[in-house]
This record gives sequence, structure tokens and C-alpha cells, in this order.
Amino acid sequence: MRTAKTRHQFYLPDDLSAKLDALALKPGASKTAILTDALNAWIERAGHNELDERFGPRLDRQSRIADRTEQKLDYLTEALGLFIRHQLTLTAHQPAFDAETNQLGRLRYDEFMKVVGRMHSRGDAASRLTQRQSPKMGMDK
Repeated sequence: MRTAKTRHQFYLPDDLSAKLDALALKPGASKTAILTDALNAWIERAGHNELDERFGPRLDRQSRIADRTEQKLDYLTEALGLFIRHQLTLTAHQPAFDAETNQLGRLRYDEFMKVVGRMHSRGDAASRLTQRQSPKMGMDK
């Protein structure tokens, strides 16, 4: 009579063998059943790391979000640097502003802040800035 099992012979360290003997003393347990369950569990986990499976997709998504945020921050930093350089170059040798020019500057700034506020309330303002031309903010006055 042939069974669906193959006999294996191997050696275990003494401390591990003692633990196996203690587990096999429980009612309904056998060394074969314990080793079969342990070997099956080990083989199922050996192909893939359980933590990578559980948290890998989440970590990948967080990494992509961080990359996009860093890219947007780099864009905004560069834009701000260029704007400051432009303004310092533009105003380097100008006389002090008169009241009318100050008022116009305040109006332009207020309009600019309204546009930024609207874009921010709609979400993802940085990507919108890269996709369209800069809006007219009272610059033709």
C-alpha cells in the first residue's frame, strides 16, 4: 500500500528537538504534524516578505506623493527666486514711489492674493500654475 507521504530523515539541534518533543506531548499532536505545519508556513512566507506585501503599496504611494511635493516646492522656490531677482533689478535705480504708485501696487498685490486664494481653495494650485499662463492681475493699468 502506497501513501501520499515521503519519509525524510534529518537532524535537529538538541534544544530544538526538546521543544518539538514538548509540543508533541499535547493530545492530538504529533511531530510529523508540527513539522509539516511549520514547514508549510515557512515556505509560504519565504517567497515574499509579509511586511512588504502589507505596507509596500502604501509606502510606494507616500513616496510618489513626497516626490511630487518636492518637485512642486522646487518649482515654487525657483519661481520666487526669479521673481525677487526681477523685482530687485527692476527697482534698483528708481526713485521713491508716489502715493498713486503705492496705491496701484497695493491693488495689484490684493488682486494677486485673491487669485492665489481662489486657486488654493480649488486645490492643487501649483500644478495649475505650471499648466497655464500667468493671469493678468491689473498689470495693464
